[in-house]
Amino acid sequence: HYAAPVLRCAVLPRSNRREFPSLGILFCSLNGILLALTIRIKVLIRLFSLQEFRDWALILNSFLLQLPPQVAAGGSVSELDDNVRKLLQALLWIAEGVYIIWLFLLPYAPGDPVWAISSETINSLIGLSLNFFFILPLLNSVGIHLIEAPVLHPMSEGLFNFVIGWTFMFAPLLYTDRRRDRYKGSLDVLWGFQMFLTNTFLIPYMAIRLNEADGEYTPSKTSQLGSVMKNGAPVVGLIGGLACLISILWALFGRGDDNFGDLPERWEFLLSYLGSERLAYAFIWDICLYIIFQPWLIGDNLQNIQKDKVAVVNYLRFVPVVGLIAYCICLDASYEK
Repeated sequence: HYAAPVLRCAVLPRSNRREFPSLGILFCSLNGILLALTIRIKVLIRLFSLQEFRDWALILNSFLLQLPPQVAAGGSVSELDDNVRKLLQALLWIAEGVYIIWLFLLPYAPGDPVWAISSETINSLIGLSLNFFFILPLLNSVGIHLIEAPVLHPMSEGLFNFVIGWTFMFAPLLYTDRRRDRYKGSLDVLWGFQMFLTNTFLIPYMAIRLNEADGEYTPSKTSQLGSVMKNGAPVVGLIGGLACLISILWALFGRGDDNFGDLPERWEFLLSYLGSERLAYAFIWDICLYIIFQPWLIGDNLQNIQKDKVAVVNYLRFVPVVGLIAYCICLDASYEK
């Protein structure tokens, strides 16, 4: 039953679906996603000739590797460039719809949808938020007990803070994005909501930043928060990177005196957690999307990096978390001047 199509999982009663092992649920979901992607790829291949499909692939490849598109495709490709931009926008808006519908509304993913969220999930979310960046647990450990930190499984705390730490480091990147003015809303609000709802707001930003530039371009004034994030980017990178590192160590070894088990038992809990809690399941989606968006955004903004560090950042941008730390630390504060 691990390889059963996702639709088979969808029609099972909720009680039966909860009896599926967590790996089975994940494999069922992946199987359905791969099937849908395969069908769409076949449709795309039928829509375009082989030569056109080859040109699109070359341009997309040049986009990812930061090579001039004219070199990759061997000539003027402005029209195809525009088509690739529209295709990427369409895919991003489709991803946003799937993200919201699948993770928030439908009951088929692990855990409860937002309209049927349990009090247990709410209490867990409050506890995780109180243990933000492990501040309360660390204060309690040195004898400061102004507020007692909720005792949660270290694996759930580690996963939560790892994603939040990674999200925290996106702030300097968003505030220095060369396409940020195509997004007409407030970057302060966008990043603030991203800290709580991650890709619910980052995916639309990635689509909107691909809009065509306005004829009369006037850079918007940077907010106070934006100035702090840009000027303090190295500090943001170090704090976010340290939070991610502590999250990994905490998940593996944290709360050793509270009977949360050894590494195999913690791994078993993690698999069960991913297969039963919607929040944890959504974090895996967030990590996968961040792995795509991080090198994409950094590659678009290498001109913001100190000149002698560009090559290093260009390579590290593909390494999850590490690439964003490198961008923050190597950001040239005077790039816009």
